[in-house]
Amino acid sequence: MNLKKFVFNPFQENTYLIWDEAKNCAIIDPGCSDKHEREELVAFIEQQDLKPIKLLNTHCHIDHVLGNRFLSEKYELGLEMHKLDLPVLNSVPNYGKNFGFDTGEMVQPSVFLEEGETIKVGSVELEILFVPGHSPGSICFYHAPSKQVIAGDALFYGSIGRTDLPGGNHAQLIKAIKTQLLTLPEDVQVHAGHGPSTNIGFEKKNNPFLQ
Repeated sequence: MNLKKFVFNPFQENTYLIWDEAKNCAIIDPGCSDKHEREELVAFIEQQDLKPIKLLNTHCHIDHVLGNRFLSEKYELGLEMHKLDLPVLNSVPNYGKNFGFDTGEMVQPSVFLEEGETIKVGSVELEILFVPGHSPGSICFYHAPSKQVIAGDALFYGSIGRTDLPGGNHAQLIKAIKTQLLTLPEDVQVHAGHGPSTNIGFEKKNNPFLQ
């Protein structure tokens, strides 16, 4: 699995592209919020001759969904996410203006992803891990062959997702991280929704929230 990270919008959110050897591509958590960021993402897709076939959200806070409409329309992609984050998605226009974003109505999902399912991006198979707590429907995408997980805002380098937003639940997040993520092999790379990547072994030993 090939992977490319972009850092977008004032929240410094990590947007990911993943693709297989045939250039089939998934766009995960597109945070591109302005013309420059959209052009940067599209330029890379075109330079690499990628074929976007999936639009995925790990969760639906504003910083992770700002590019949903643009990419859905440009590449004719249906949004795929967990159903429990639908209220989170649909609340974005109401509070987005407080951050200077006039988002308009949110693109609605065409597919609801469920825990335990596997989704295919060409030859790349991603396992869906249900890791709620930062938001009610937070999910992670795990690629076992390359030992990589795209974790959204569940787990960060030395930290965890905040749980003081509507729908957040600290105890639920800690339990989900311990049962869904810390049970993965210790050398699995964790690609977080903000900041640098980390690995499971490091977080098990050093993350102060998980001791």
